Amino acid sequence: TRMISDLEFEAKNETGNTLRMDSLPIDLKQSLSPTQLILAGLAGCSAVDVIQILKKKRKTVVDLVIESDGTRREKNPHRFTDIVLHFILTSPDASPIDLEKAAVLVVEKYCSVSASLKEDIDIKLEFSVKRPPTRE
Repeated sequence: TRMISDLEFEAKNETGNTLRMDSLPIDLKQSLSPTQLILAGLAGCSAVDVIQILKKKRKTVVDLVIESDGTRREKNPHRFTDIVLHFILTSPDASPIDLEKAAVLVVEKYCSVSASLKEDIDIKLEFSVKRPPTRE
């Protein structure tokens, strides 16, 4: 991770992919903050495996959105104490129970990000399934 400015940084992985982050005031913000990246990493890690599990069960995945929100301590360090992940699946044939089973399995067993966080953070899950619009 290298400094771009006092409050802006760029991280690079071993293959050269880059990601910018900043801690700029909201009206100047250009990238996610480091704590927002934690939420994004948790959602992204969970999404990959949830989709694979649903497809393995022969469910059609049209879209998956995971809304993430976290509560942080008021005192330093302002670490997360609670995180809520709301899984919103669009599928013509998956049920809310299919989504719930897949997401719980992923967050409790497969996602390395959730495994890294769950000792100190309460992670709650919510679920919604939408049907795609029908063509007439």
